Amino acid sequence: MHPAPSVIIFTSLSGLGFGLLIFLGLGLPLPTGITAFIYFALAYVLAVGGLMASTFHLGRPERAIKAFSQWKTSWLSREAWLAVATLVAMAIYGAGLVFYGIALAPLGWLGAFLALATVYATSMIYAQLKTIPRWNTPLTSLLFVILSIAGGALLAVQIPIALALLLGAGIIQVAYWIWGDQALYNSETNMASATGLGDQGSVRAFEPPHTGTNYLLREFVHIVGRKHAAKLRIIALILMILTPVLILSIDVNIILILIAILVHTAGLFVSRWLFFAQAEHVVGLYYGKR
Repeated sequence: MHPAPSVIIFTSLSGLGFGLLIFLGLGLPLPTGITAFIYFALAYVLAVGGLMASTFHLGRPERAIKAFSQWKTSWLSREAWLAVATLVAMAIYGAGLVFYGIALAPLGWLGAFLALATVYATSMIYAQLKTIPRWNTPLTSLLFVILSIAGGALLAVQIPIALALLLGAGIIQVAYWIWGDQALYNSETNMASATGLGDQGSVRAFEPPHTGTNYLLREFVHIVGRKHAAKLRIIALILMILTPVLILSIDVNIILILIAILVHTAGLFVSRWLFFAQAEHVVGLYYGKR
């Protein structure tokens, strides 16, 4: 898949924002006044900023409102509704903390659940696609959710929880890569099934379907060299998991926490770039791409 910056920003930042809202809703931490305002402002900037970035990947961004009309069949539409519900619930909950110093705990729990459901819905936009075998696995949703919660724990300064979640996220990330590298082969999808000519005998590409590029090739076929991908995976793990864990294991202060968050976010962007760039759409088989 073409790793468009808009969807990388969308999935990365919104995951961090909703992850922070999960912890705020659970009362971890439970700030009041200006401190609460800073926490909620950060969560909303990340969550809303990520959601707004996603509209830039649409051919007609002004029609984004129509996504709300397909909630019965579309995970994108469900994500939109869940995101709005989360933001409304947490706005009321946050207002109680900021202006009155009151924590409406049941509302916070509801907001945390909705935030978690929003991240899950985001993951299912990709995990449901059988045409991209690498994504079509429960590991996709598990990875999105644990990275969101781990990032949220960092932003909420819940260090022991963050360390445990980061290590868990690292294990799931590696498992996802290992499984994904064999996903297209294990799906038993090949050029014969892609062209519909399997009943005619052995199928191989004699010439490409056409000499120029097209929308399918631009959007759904993006080839990353194995050596290049391996280096980026190492960089992603070092930045996203290992460095924050090492930093926070040595000492905990505001400077180190900020560094850990920035490094983790940089690694998350690398991981998400790979998530999209290495996703082999089966349409690529029709064009002789693998």
